[in-house]
Amino acid sequence: MPVPLTLPRHIWGAADAPRRALLVHGLGSSGALMWRLGTAFAEAGWSAHAVDLRGHGTAPRALDYTIGAYAADLAACRPDAARDGDAAPWDVVVGHSLGGTSSVVAAATLPGWASRLVLLDPAISLTAQQRAEIRAGHAQALLDPSAAAVRAAHPSWHEHDVELKVLATAQASGWAVEQTTAQNPEWDVRAAALAVDVPVHIIAGDPSVYALFQGEIADTLLTRPHITMSVVTGAGHSPHRDRPDETIRHLWEALA
Repeated sequence: MPVPLTLPRHIWGAADAPRRALLVHGLGSSGALMWRLGTAFAEAGWSAHAVDLRGHGTAPRALDYTIGAYAADLAACRPDAARDGDAAPWDVVVGHSLGGTSSVVAAATLPGWASRLVLLDPAISLTAQQRAEIRAGHAQALLDPSAAAVRAAHPSWHEHDVELKVLATAQASGWAVEQTTAQNPEWDVRAAALAVDVPVHIIAGDPSVYALFQGEIADTLLTRPHITMSVVTGAGHSPHRDRPDETIRHLWEALA
C-alpha cells in the first residue's frame, strides 16, 4: 500500500465522546462540506471527524492519486488524532462518492479499522464514459465557480453548502481531481466491498435524479447479507446536501 499522508481534520462534538465517526468527502469536495452530518453526530453525543483527502482542502499534495493511495491515507487515520495508528476502530465511517470508494478499500485492507460503513452514493465502479463525464463536470464547474452558479445548479442546498462548495473548488488541486480519474483506469472496488467483514449500508441517490450506485453494481453487492441499501427519494449524487434531513434519517436507521 502507498505511503500514507497525514490528513487535516474538521471535528464536531466532544473529544471524549464514547462513539466516534469518520466522515470522508467526495472528489473535488472537502471535509468542511460534511458539516451537516458532523453536526448531527455531535448533537447525538458522538465525536465526528471529517478529513480533507489528499489534494483537497488543506491536505498535502502528492503525485499519487490512485484509489489505493486515498485508502492508505484513511487506513492510517484513527479516532485519536494525537496517536494515528492506534488500534481503536471508528464506530462508523461515512464516505461519499470517492470517499466511499476509498473507505471500502481501507476497510478491506485493514480489518478492525472500522466497525461499520455507511456509504453515500459511492463510486464503486465507474466506466470510462462515467470518468470522462466526471472530468468534464469538474472542468465546467471551474469555468464559473461562483456562489451564484452553485446556487443555480443546486437550488435546494443550504447556504453553508453553497459557500463551502465555492471554497472547496478553489482549494482543491485541479490536477489532483483530473489525475484521480486518469490514474484509475480500472475503477472497480466491488471485490473489496464483498470482502469487507463489517456491516455496510449504502444510502443511494434517486436514479430518477442521478445516482452512481444503481443497476448491476447494486445487484452484485446486495447478494451479500452484510450489505444493505436505501434510497433517498428526490436526491441526486449528494443526498446529504440535496435532502439532508432524509439522509440523516436513513443514517440513524442504518446505525440503529
